[in-house]
Amino acid sequence: MSYITNFGFGVKTGIDLNGESDGILFKPSNMGPVELATTSFGQGISVTPIQQVAAVSAAINGGNLYQPFLVKEMLEPETNSVILNNEPILKRKVISDESSKMVRYALESVVANGSGRNAYIENYRVGGKTGTAQKVKDGHYLSGNYIVSFMGFMPADDPEIVVYVAIDHPLGITQYGGTVSAPIAKNVLETAINIFNFPESKEGMTKEYRWLDQKYVVLPNVVGLNVDDAKKILKGFTIEYSGEGSKVLYQSPNAQSYIKENGTVKLLLG
Repeated sequence: MSYITNFGFGVKTGIDLNGESDGILFKPSNMGPVELATTSFGQGISVTPIQQVAAVSAAINGGNLYQPFLVKEMLEPETNSVILNNEPILKRKVISDESSKMVRYALESVVANGSGRNAYIENYRVGGKTGTAQKVKDGHYLSGNYIVSFMGFMPADDPEIVVYVAIDHPLGITQYGGTVSAPIAKNVLETAINIFNFPESKEGMTKEYRWLDQKYVVLPNVVGLNVDDAKKILKGFTIEYSGEGSKVLYQSPNAQSYIKENGTVKLLLG
């Protein structure tokens, strides 16, 4: 029970947003083996999205639980001087750095080879976890009615951004967080790559491809070769040329990047 409360569940986070809820937890006096077990996978309790984001952030950032805020700063409109500046407020240390490192590793594995595979981004390190929660009505769990979610973060080895996507009772699709929410989170994270200029990494976990997966391969280096030799090495790829000449001066994507099998490679000739 102490870990549940230490991670911030059961109380308001203190975010600068009206109407925040405490969530619902079992009272310690009423928590037996069954309640402890169901709490571990999220049944019988209720938590808010911002509580989840804050708790997951603590689990992956080295174990530090911070008070979240929406507004970074406010400026006076005429003088442009800062009238409000929110700085991170550390509440407490929840787990050790070593434990947090193990959590990051486990959650990167979820994305590379587990239920979060639809959030995998080639050449980048992404971690995350799927969620599939039964909805409750009149004290009973509904059948076939779920909130499906995905919590993703990157870079997985040194997180800078966390994304939480939850979809209420999606229709016309299998209701799992990995099939519905993970692809949406992937799109957000891909946008974040450009905004924050996250560098590519070759240190991440390699995805084990399944039958229906879009496969990616390592792109060879053909810079400096003549066109005929480059074409032989890039056999199977679609090649687009620009410039004039018989020698490859530049290629895009860069060599050693993962690109779609039979994808397009652009060569600058000179």
